[in-house]
Amino acid sequence: MEGLPALRDGARVAGGDPRVGERFRRFLTRWFRRTRRDLPWRRTNDPYRLLVAEFLLQQTRVEQARPYYQRFLARFPDLASLARAREGSVLKAWEGAGYYARARNLRKLARIVVDEHEGKLPDRVEELRELPGVGEYTSRALAAIAFRRPVVALDANGLRVLSRVLYPVPPTEPEVERLLGRADPRSFNEGLMELGQRLCTLRSPRCPRCPVRIVCGALAELPDPGAVPRRGRRAPRPRVRAAVGVLVRDGRVLVQRRAPGGLLGGLWEFPGGKIETKESAAQAVCREFFEETGLPVRVLELLGVIEHDYSHFHVSLHVFSLRRRPGGRLQGGPYRWVTARALQRLPLPAATRRMLPFVLPRLSAPPYRGPRA
Repeated sequence: MEGLPALRDGARVAGGDPRVGERFRRFLTRWFRRTRRDLPWRRTNDPYRLLVAEFLLQQTRVEQARPYYQRFLARFPDLASLARAREGSVLKAWEGAGYYARARNLRKLARIVVDEHEGKLPDRVEELRELPGVGEYTSRALAAIAFRRPVVALDANGLRVLSRVLYPVPPTEPEVERLLGRADPRSFNEGLMELGQRLCTLRSPRCPRCPVRIVCGALAELPDPGAVPRRGRRAPRPRVRAAVGVLVRDGRVLVQRRAPGGLLGGLWEFPGGKIETKESAAQAVCREFFEETGLPVRVLELLGVIEHDYSHFHVSLHVFSLRRRPGGRLQGGPYRWVTARALQRLPLPAATRRMLPFVLPRLSAPPYRGPRA
């Protein structure tokens, strides 16, 4: 297909011309089957394994998701084992993947499917959409990829591809479903996502290598197809300064569990919080530690500063070694005094795990190194 020009009337794809739609389907699915990446979730037809992959891929990039997918399935190989699991075990298996509400919803979903659907994942969009953590996109992706239902699931990549192919016609649901036609739903949907990830990228699309360029309206009509869809300016990422305290007693360190809802819900961390305006990091950690635990403390030393990116903000985390002062009593919580081994078995936020090289040398127990690979 090298050297083929784009059709001057590329928008005929949206106009219902069956020949153009057939060309699009044929070129897309043939390209995908020939060049697709070898990803572990593409080697299976098991709806549960595809479900885990879709949950991970909601907010984790493909290459980052691979090891988390394999580790999670090694721990929970089917819906029944996941339904029986304690929340802490599920969060630990998900550790590092981020957005832990996905793991909690996946566990809730498993329990519902086992209790109400005889352990079998529903195969229709409407039923899938009712499950925890399964929105419009994930329900359609599962229906198409796991059960070959004739629907199209549009993530940001697929929407970008079709916005350019159908230009100047918006990619409405009727036009998108018409494009699917009688194509294999799995190959079509995965091909659409793959094309957006690899060639039809957000900036500088690689149009000369695109398998569907011959029917692309944006390539035919615009000097820069990358201008579609129109992008707004991204707001700068806020920067936050915070301080956390490491309090050790008899070879054990104090950790607290975050509330189940919200950011990092259910994970364990060292007590601390945001550094207020005109407040030093050392002052902040003493104040926050007392407010959260009821224990008055003083700073021994600054162990280090962790720079960590979350999806919507950046945080500079000052990590202090603390000593308890007289008075006060532990309140609130839940809290635990844990050894080095127990600490590493808890589900921890990524930023907290990055603090462990500062903390473990201060605990008497040898570091827990986990099972052999």
